[in-house]
Amino acid sequence: MTHSNQSDLFEVLQSLVDLDDKQFNVIIEMVFKERDEDFQKFLSKYQYQFSYDENILLRDNLQLFDKLRELEAVKSSIRKIMNVLQQIIQHDFNKTNYSVNNYQENIDILIDKISNQEKIIIFFRFLINLTSIDERFIQSGSNSIYLLVIMQVDLKEQSFKNIKIRNTSLLRANLVRCDLSGSEFDNVIISGMNLNGAKLFNCKWRNLKINELNQLNGHSKNIQSVCFSPDGDSLASCSNDASIRIWDVRTGQLKQKILGEKEVKSVCFSAQGIILGSCSDKFVYIWHLRTGKLMQKLYGHTNFVSAVNFSPDGTTLVSGSYDQSIFLWDVKTGQQKVKLDGHSNRVISVCFSPDSAAIASCSSDTSIRLWDVRTGYQKAKLDGHSNSVMSVCFSPDGLTLASGSDDKSIRLWDVKTGQQKAKLNGHSNYVMSVCFSSDGSTLASGSKDQSIRLWDVKKGFQKVKFDAHQSNVNSICFSPDGTTLASCSSDNSVRLWDLKTGQQQFEQQGHSGFVNSVCFSPDGATLASGSDDKSIRLWDVKTGQQKAEINCHCYCVNSVCFSHDGTTLASGSDDDSICLWDVKTEKQIFQLNGRQKQVMSVHLSPDGTRLASGCFNNSIGLWDVKTGQLMFQLEGHQHIVNSVCFSPDSSTLATGSRDNSIRLWNVKTGQQKAQLEGHSCWVNSVCFSPDGTALASGSFDSSIRIWDAQTGQQMFILEDHECCVNSVCFSPDGTALASGSDDFVIRLWDIKTGQQYGQLKGHSSWVNSVCFSPDGTTLASGSRDKSIRLWDLKSRKKMVSSDNSYQDIQEQFQPQIFKNIILQENFTSFVTIHLIQSQQIFQSKGALILKGEFNSQSGIDLRPLFQQRGSCILDNLIGQQQI
Repeated sequence: MTHSNQSDLFEVLQSLVDLDDKQFNVIIEMVFKERDEDFQKFLSKYQYQFSYDENILLRDNLQLFDKLRELEAVKSSIRKIMNVLQQIIQHDFNKTNYSVNNYQENIDILIDKISNQEKIIIFFRFLINLTSIDERFIQSGSNSIYLLVIMQVDLKEQSFKNIKIRNTSLLRANLVRCDLSGSEFDNVIISGMNLNGAKLFNCKWRNLKINELNQLNGHSKNIQSVCFSPDGDSLASCSNDASIRIWDVRTGQLKQKILGEKEVKSVCFSAQGIILGSCSDKFVYIWHLRTGKLMQKLYGHTNFVSAVNFSPDGTTLVSGSYDQSIFLWDVKTGQQKVKLDGHSNRVISVCFSPDSAAIASCSSDTSIRLWDVRTGYQKAKLDGHSNSVMSVCFSPDGLTLASGSDDKSIRLWDVKTGQQKAKLNGHSNYVMSVCFSSDGSTLASGSKDQSIRLWDVKKGFQKVKFDAHQSNVNSICFSPDGTTLASCSSDNSVRLWDLKTGQQQFEQQGHSGFVNSVCFSPDGATLASGSDDKSIRLWDVKTGQQKAEINCHCYCVNSVCFSHDGTTLASGSDDDSICLWDVKTEKQIFQLNGRQKQVMSVHLSPDGTRLASGCFNNSIGLWDVKTGQLMFQLEGHQHIVNSVCFSPDSSTLATGSRDNSIRLWNVKTGQQKAQLEGHSCWVNSVCFSPDGTALASGSFDSSIRIWDAQTGQQMFILEDHECCVNSVCFSPDGTALASGSDDFVIRLWDIKTGQQYGQLKGHSSWVNSVCFSPDGTTLASGSRDKSIRLWDLKSRKKMVSSDNSYQDIQEQFQPQIFKNIILQENFTSFVTIHLIQSQQIFQSKGALILKGEFNSQSGIDLRPLFQQRGSCILDNLIGQQQI
């Protein structure tokens, strides 16, 4: 797109700005009602214009003059829309994919001009839906939805039936509860898309670009190794659960399961793909893949065998062991050919060179050694790593060797000279596995920091980072064609990644450390968060976009709280400080200094006069907000004070401590009013009900207790969490309570009955903080997984539909079955409407899928991925109800 083309487009669109809203909407509505495939001719036909004439002239409440004037205005609007569409169809906007990088600068200029033009935004929506009836506008409709996505226009709960979208990016598009039935996507990036609660009937989504492919679940313990078959159709994985599993890469289905004797540490396909090597305990095994039968069990090692690798010519299998030795085995006979000694500590990884002439090995002795296969002699010793070397891999041309180490570095070595060529830094923990792509241009690494990184081998820089697993990444492997990467982890999962998609550029947002605290502003428009990354961030609740970042604390920010009028934000940190911030200017008002150590919790009184702080040194501070002076130091707790909360009338302060007690204090006098005992372990959170009559507490003992705030008596206990409760919060109307726990789950409780009525699942680690929006329709949560989630608590809305094309499909299901689907916890109406974090996560919780196809650009069926993310595949239910 040239600058002049971009300017022309704005001028074309600008002619829509003075259209009458009602006329514009009526014309659009009629176009889709008639669904004429050539709607331009449809609009220009006199008889259809006459139907407008009739509608206008028949309105009895208009005088004749007004009727004629409105008629002419409608005709003028039709002419304007037709004129714009005639220009659009010939424009670059309808011929070129605007989502490619070389258009970005001009698109930014265009967005600056149109972002506040509501008519143009309505027209873009019109173009998107126009693709459902006129294929000539597919590219302009696709560019329209791309622009709306990057402009953060609200697209939730819309009807996009039968739209056709091609050659564009919907990276991080938020299409929560949209009806996309009958839609056709082709060559569309969907990484990070939010399809929670969407309706996806009879869709044809092909050549989809998404980094995340299927997650292969089945192993019950740590997965140690993955390996692609030579044809790339199968993937082998092995685990501490003593099994080897063979997966169909395209469908994600389990093809074969081989049970070993003990924990399986390594697997490798032979070059022909007919046999599989593995190791367990002190033994090496060779399996026939067609039958799954054991062909050979090889004896010789005297300690755990850690790795096996077949030679590319298929004649030899190499094994490395904790006994510090390396064995070469004849594949045909199972006889030991050579024993290689040299390492002074356990051998962790072994790898053949592409020509089968050399072997690389690495060890806990921090060295890498190169061996001549024919003679068994050591050719070279490569020193440089400062800790155990965990993985080695030859480049496809055999000239470079990559190594990954416990020293957190990756090194590239010249095989001929033994000299280090490059050192790649980036991982924050042990590098467990390295692997070259088939063309040698990319190196992948997997780490104990739970990430996978892709490196440019020639330039030595990081190209891509995937926050891949919830635990150590133990092994990675490229597919033979280099388009797919497999990874396995101690989180018991195998994951596939589409590398043809690449890492799409997007504005990085989200905390880089645990999210410890979240709090809504009183108007509900802004969310504040505090994190282990030392920052405070302010978020736009409507769009999920970051509004501001405040960096002032030197250590973790443990707590944030808005003042009742929303003008001030308080924060407490491990750096021993309490800060008050002007929300508008983001400037610090006060830093409150006293005897506090590591501020765990802060709360501003509803009347705006006081701030309370709970600290690591067992102390509670009551501060004057206007002067910043300490009024009272409340003593009584015998351990760390985790939580402080004012009553709604600001007269009482509740505190929860690791001494297992809750205490109530008179704010005016600083005297203790009551001590509430009942929890058997730390009290992590306390919260008053909106009317001040009840107090909720959450504890390390996994329970929530509700107390009478006047008498101090325990009213009832809520006990469904499986781990400690970190945060509790009452809804604004006082009828519900939300709780967040180390079991990764947020639970919603009916205060009147004490019954749980909802579970919010999505976080992959501890939920540290929960907070209701002031209107009670949204819940915010912050987690140790470094993410913030905004959850929609409203009842599931019926999506707006312009026709009943798919009514017959829904009617195939008995009402009770459909009701049961909705009631299942995986398909609850409570879905994440915004996921705020630095990585791209595809979401489809509660999406309903029937028939259709969802295939990646590599031909991989993505329906298992949708299902793993919480979608319901309805096809199976039709058969069930017919039984």
